[in-house]
Amino acid sequence: MTIATGSRHSLAYIAEATYGATPATPAFRQLRHKSTTLALTKNTMQSEELRGDRQIADLRHGTVQVGGDMQGELSYGAYDDLFAAALGGSWNANVLKAGTARTSFTLERNFADIGQYLRYTGCEINGLHFDVQPGAIANVTFDVIGQAEAVDANIVAGATYVAASANRPMDALSGAIKEGGQVLGVVTELKLDLANGIEPRFVIGSAKTLQPSIGRSNLTGTLTAYFLDGSLLAKFIGETESSLELTLSDGTNSYVLLLPRIKYTGGQADVANDGPITLSLPIQALYDSATGTQLRITRSGA
Repeated sequence: MTIATGSRHSLAYIAEATYGATPATPAFRQLRHKSTTLALTKNTMQSEELRGDRQIADLRHGTVQVGGDMQGELSYGAYDDLFAAALGGSWNANVLKAGTARTSFTLERNFADIGQYLRYTGCEINGLHFDVQPGAIANVTFDVIGQAEAVDANIVAGATYVAASANRPMDALSGAIKEGGQVLGVVTELKLDLANGIEPRFVIGSAKTLQPSIGRSNLTGTLTAYFLDGSLLAKFIGETESSLELTLSDGTNSYVLLLPRIKYTGGQADVANDGPITLSLPIQALYDSATGTQLRITRSGA
């Protein structure tokens, strides 16, 4: 008896021309990942009928949607399509800014050891998360919301597969952070979280959602740094606007994430033991008229 194992699991994706429909003879692109929680979920409707024997008379399946996340190690060229979808923009001269475009994907999971495929259609990127810590590979996570799932023992007719980029993962040791235009060399952790506010829209006559509604592009995060002086805390206290720039590199290729206009929404210097004290600063990114975005990603590669 063969049991599916993670070592034989792969992910692939292709953009949809029509929401919820996998293109004919699709050219899937392999997606580098280290974990995923993609799954179909269903609302259930339990009968409220009263019976003398105290039993539940029936239960029905209701509306359905795909949800979960895909987590990977940041590497050059591996996630550019998903970055663009998350921001609602497109790459222009290696620069990506936030916009209003909608892109849906068909995502495919292959369990090679048991010969099974799971396909998720109408998938959009509802959230994007960066997690950067010293001495660790930079992680990126994509939150997904989709329309439907299907199980298959075969590839889509005529499907081909493009290999993922093979660049090395990026780590914080090769990175740098600028705050307010100045190098900040005391950061112990940076987390950035982009939420798109995508919500399903259900109607009578179908268990599947229409193309979901989408909310505002909301970029928040947390900067954690050793507590050296009061300069960062003073920006929170005085509601002083600043900027944040994160550079990540593999030694050859790089991404520069610029938050051109931010405000700190908190500032805590908690003490739990006799070790170094860190300052935790929640961040809210704001629209910047000079750059036309709250987040700009610039890529540079060989």
